[in-house]
Amino acid sequence: MVTIHLSVFCYLLSVVSITCASVEEENPEFWRSLAQDTLRSSLSRTLNTNVAKNVVLFLGDGMGVTTITAARILKGQLQNRSGEETVMNMDTFPYVGLAKTYSVDFQIADSASTATAYLCGVKTNLNVVGVSAAARNGVCSSQKGNEVTSILKWAKDAGKSVGIVTTTRVQHATPAASYAHSASRTWYSDADLPSAAVTDGCVDIAVQLISNTDIDVIIGGGRKYMTPKGFPDPEYPTDVDVLIRHTMTVEHQWRCMRRSLLTTLLPGALQLTNENETLTIVTADHSHAFTFNGYPFRGNSILGKSPIFALDFLPYTTLMYGNGPGHKILNNKRPDIRKVDTTSKDYVQQSAAPLDSETHGGEDVALLARGPMAHLFQGVYEQSYIAHAMAYAACVGANQQHCAAVQPTLKDPGNSASDTPLWTVMSLTLSVMTAVLMH
Repeated sequence: MVTIHLSVFCYLLSVVSITCASVEEENPEFWRSLAQDTLRSSLSRTLNTNVAKNVVLFLGDGMGVTTITAARILKGQLQNRSGEETVMNMDTFPYVGLAKTYSVDFQIADSASTATAYLCGVKTNLNVVGVSAAARNGVCSSQKGNEVTSILKWAKDAGKSVGIVTTTRVQHATPAASYAHSASRTWYSDADLPSAAVTDGCVDIAVQLISNTDIDVIIGGGRKYMTPKGFPDPEYPTDVDVLIRHTMTVEHQWRCMRRSLLTTLLPGALQLTNENETLTIVTADHSHAFTFNGYPFRGNSILGKSPIFALDFLPYTTLMYGNGPGHKILNNKRPDIRKVDTTSKDYVQQSAAPLDSETHGGEDVALLARGPMAHLFQGVYEQSYIAHAMAYAACVGANQQHCAAVQPTLKDPGNSASDTPLWTVMSLTLSVMTAVLMH
């Protein structure tokens, strides 16, 4: 009975939804022409085998494929369009791959283990940063001798300029993997170090920020970890926590908005760099338990509800979570959200399992690349491969046998007989651009 009801309803919805599509989309030639344009673009693509003078890495923390899709639609809808057909800047990158995000000890990883993978080229355990899987979470003594260096260090050792830009604390696990080695991602300052770690000689992440690597540019939060405990902040003296903390909320609109921030930064970087000499990468460290479901009409608000009710005859939003604080059962029923504004930034999406805070997701994350050696990022690979491919493209670290053969030369204006390899006189900038509210 219910199946027949839903089938009829789905048929009616399909008839109604026709009115949502543009007239040109009803013409088969529209799609054939679009496909041919894409095909011609693919066929005309040539491999860029230049050495990357610059490498820019944009890292959207928790930016799974569902989040990318939702952000794309939201961007279009904010421009008064249907949304699904919107093309974001990252969508134009010619090479796409999938990175496997699991850690050595967990199927679903955190930002510390994943950052160690894509920055240091080594997979490790949950909650540790800049050390191999031989280290144990929270055990200072296991850290010694198991440190691993990042591409930021490799680039600096090669005489390049390096930088970190983040919207969270600079001691957070994501940027910390570029310079720190810690058996715990939470050892932000000396106040966070347990006595055993102090006895065993471990130092906090904040100290390592200024002592491990000479980083040219550091922009981000975390000033409270660089001052004595109880010391009033010079800019916000009455604020007990001036740091923009990520609180593991599952409010999806802000997540989409922070992805929008990443896309805003991305056009700026693309305008300031040359694709022939700059490798630009957009990826994520992990995803979240975030789903895009139901059968909404074309152009339905990405923050709205599915027009088809569930078996309990109550509506649900097209964006939901597998777990989190949105799990609410009242009188053996889900909340009735027919009169609830689910587009409000304060609305908390329903979730299948009750948790105080939503967890990460374990599926592969997308990586989009353009510029020198961007074709190296096609396919499905371990997340730890990313650091090595970036290093190969920029001729830093190992695997430099190809560098002399492909390096362009720069004439010395004072001596026309002198040819100097470009990479020896130009700088490489590695920027970790993070939009972080989640671990």
